[in-house]
Amino acid sequence: MSPHQCKHGAGQAGGKLKRRGKTVFVAMSGGVDSSVAALLLKKQGYDVVGVFIKSWDGLSTSDGVKFREQCRWREDRRDAMRVAAKLKIPFVTYNFTKPYRDRVIEYFFKEHEAGRTPNPDIMCNKEIKFKLFLEKALSEGADFVATGHYVRVRARSHKPKAVGSLGRVNSASIFDLLQAKDGAKDQSYFLWTLTQKQLAYCLFPIGEYTKSKVREMARQADLPTADKPDSQGICFIGEVPVVEFLKTRIAERTGAVVTADGRTIGEHDGIAFYTIGQRHGLRLSSRLPYYVFGKDIEHNIIKVAEGNDDQALYQDKIEASEMSWVNQAPQIGDRLLAKIRYRQKSEPLMVVGSREASKKHSNILKNVGMLWRFKFDRPQRAVTPGQSLVFYDGKRMVGGGVIL
Repeated sequence: MSPHQCKHGAGQAGGKLKRRGKTVFVAMSGGVDSSVAALLLKKQGYDVVGVFIKSWDGLSTSDGVKFREQCRWREDRRDAMRVAAKLKIPFVTYNFTKPYRDRVIEYFFKEHEAGRTPNPDIMCNKEIKFKLFLEKALSEGADFVATGHYVRVRARSHKPKAVGSLGRVNSASIFDLLQAKDGAKDQSYFLWTLTQKQLAYCLFPIGEYTKSKVREMARQADLPTADKPDSQGICFIGEVPVVEFLKTRIAERTGAVVTADGRTIGEHDGIAFYTIGQRHGLRLSSRLPYYVFGKDIEHNIIKVAEGNDDQALYQDKIEASEMSWVNQAPQIGDRLLAKIRYRQKSEPLMVVGSREASKKHSNILKNVGMLWRFKFDRPQRAVTPGQSLVFYDGKRMVGGGVIL
C-alpha cells in the first residue's frame, strides 16, 4: 500500500480504499461538483460533514442599494442542504462574510484602483477555502477537508513507507498537485498558493473524473444538483458586470487614450475599469481594432495597440512576486511551462533571475519578497499585471506568483 493510498483515497490513486472512522468536512457550494465530492467520499467510507460557506451577502452602494442581484447564496445553501439530506450526512454553515469582505473584496477593489487586474478566485481559495475553512474544520474535529475542485494530489516519500496510528503517511511525504484528468475543467491554475502543510489535509475527489462523468454519477445517485448549471463569475458572488460592480466604490476619472506612437485618439472613464488586452468598451472607431496594452497610472493614460498584430501587445520578459512553490523553488536557468491566464495553453519559459523588491513594490504588495524574472520562448499576448503566472512541469503544477 503506497503512502498516497493511505492518505488520499477518495477518487484519486487508491480510490477504492475504505477509510472508516475518518472525518472529512466537504465545502458544499450547492453545485454538482461539490455534491459529487461528498457522494464519493461517503462511498469511500469517510464520515462526511457538509459545510456551506457563506461569504457574500451583497455590497452597499452610494445610493444605499445593495449590489446583490446576482447573489444566490440562499438558493445555493438550500441546494447544498438538499444534497446533504439525500446523502444523510450532517450539514453546517460557516459564516465568513466579514473576512471575505476584508480579504477578498477589499483586495479586489484596491488592486483595480492601483491599475492592476486581480484574480479574486485565487485570493478566495487562499484566504477563505484553504485557510479559514481548513482551520475551522480541523479545530472542529475534521481529519481532512475536501472541495469540488478539478485537480489531483499525489503523495510520495523519500523514506521507507510508514503509516501512523491515524492512518496518515509519515512526515517524509511530499505532495504533488496534478492537473485534473479532465483538461478542459482543470482548476490547478487557481490553487498555486497551496502549501505542503495544507495539501496534507486536502482531498479532491473529482479530480480523476470528467465533468460528464461527474454529472452522470450525480444523476445515478438522484442528487438534486445533477443538472444545475455551473456557477460563473467571481468566487462566491457569481456573474456580475465587473465595471458596474467597480463603480459602486471607484469614481470615474476621465483620461487620455494614446497609441503606441504617442497619438491621442480618445478618452477613457478611468484606468480602474480597463484591463490589458481589452478591446470592447474603448469607444474608439478605426479600421483596425484597438487593444489596451499598457497603463500610465501617474498620468492617467491608457495605451492602446492598433490591431491584434501590433507588437506593443506582446512581450516575452515577465516579472512576478509573492511567489509560492508547492514543493521547492526552481533554480536560475531551469525551464518550466507556464500560463499567464486560466484558459491559456502552457508555454515554455526559462527562470532568468531574481532581485530584491524595491520600496515602490513593497508599498503596493503585502508579501513581495523577491522579484522573479522569467523569459518565455515566444512573446505572450496581453501580459496583465495583477494576474497570476502559474508554472507546470508536465502535469504537475509547481507554483505561481503575481505578475508585476
